[in-house]
Amino acid sequence: MTEIKRKKLFNEAGDRDWQQRRLLNGNTTNMLEFNNVAYEWAEKLYMKMSRFFWVPEECPMLDDKKQFLLLTEGEQTAYKKILSFLIFLDSIQVANLGYIANYLHAPEIDACLKTQAFFETIHSQSYDYILTSVVDAVTRDQVYNEWRTDQRLLERNRFITNLYEDFIADPSQKNLLRSLMANFLLEGIYFYAGFAFFYALGRQNKMGGTVSVIRLIQRDELLHLALFTNIFRELRKEEPHLFTPELTEELVGMAKTAVEHEIAWGQYVIQNQIIGLSDEIIARYIKYLGNIRCAAIGLPKPYPEITEHPMKWVDEFANMNDVKTDFFERRVGNYQKAGGKLNFDKLRNRPIGEWGSPL
Repeated sequence: MTEIKRKKLFNEAGDRDWQQRRLLNGNTTNMLEFNNVAYEWAEKLYMKMSRFFWVPEECPMLDDKKQFLLLTEGEQTAYKKILSFLIFLDSIQVANLGYIANYLHAPEIDACLKTQAFFETIHSQSYDYILTSVVDAVTRDQVYNEWRTDQRLLERNRFITNLYEDFIADPSQKNLLRSLMANFLLEGIYFYAGFAFFYALGRQNKMGGTVSVIRLIQRDELLHLALFTNIFRELRKEEPHLFTPELTEELVGMAKTAVEHEIAWGQYVIQNQIIGLSDEIIARYIKYLGNIRCAAIGLPKPYPEITEHPMKWVDEFANMNDVKTDFFERRVGNYQKAGGKLNFDKLRNRPIGEWGSPL
């Protein structure tokens, strides 16, 4: 596969005609005209992103600081390790998204990528806010350095960042598709055992401020997932020759690697010590996500034996206040800020058996 053309910053010979616009090797002026876009979904997605602005300080943490000391040792360990993982890759995204934007020749998609980078900065701010509010300074520093010392964490971080670095070093078509897939997998698979852990605490009426922040972060990540899903769909239409059987096999293999990493990580940090999160149900849940993510971008499902959502209670948390998770079907409900206090009454009193497999 050949090298792709980087956008010019100033292009007086650029074409304003949206009908001539292409994602790869286009001739854009870089002028952002929202009434003259080729990809209407990108304009709508940008508008949705911009309306979802939030800051972590909206979620009070005083109760979390007290409750953290009452968590079991296993809960405290999982809490810190999962935050360590989220901190690293969300921080990397802030820098990485700009490299991708340099090679996609559509100003409206550029606006989405730059807005995503802004929200990834808010996520990084949020993790710092959580840790500064809940644990002491020594523990906070340990969490921030965990990715250097935990070999499991280091390995899975390298899988994603190596793909990013390969594209930066060699901006070929194949490396771009690999980098796009790495972003897609990060947003759609890599965080989800961690999200489930925090929601499991929420079901027990624990760490409500943290859970509020995580819900806001997941809502953003679903929009970012929608962005990369649609980028893949457009590339399939515009550049079908790129999606050879060999590349399809490679992309599915990447999805399986991401699923295996997330399962192993989830089982490692949770260690069958969190109510509602057994090793078996974590594996089924992440494989289920792998199937629906691959199907969304036209890839074969890697785990056809998994046909049902095994942890629907996770979506109950994500859907509170009418925030819908199915952005691909464009059914996005209204969002109202909860002031940091979620109503867990509906969720916490329901027997474990109604939400999925018990431990």
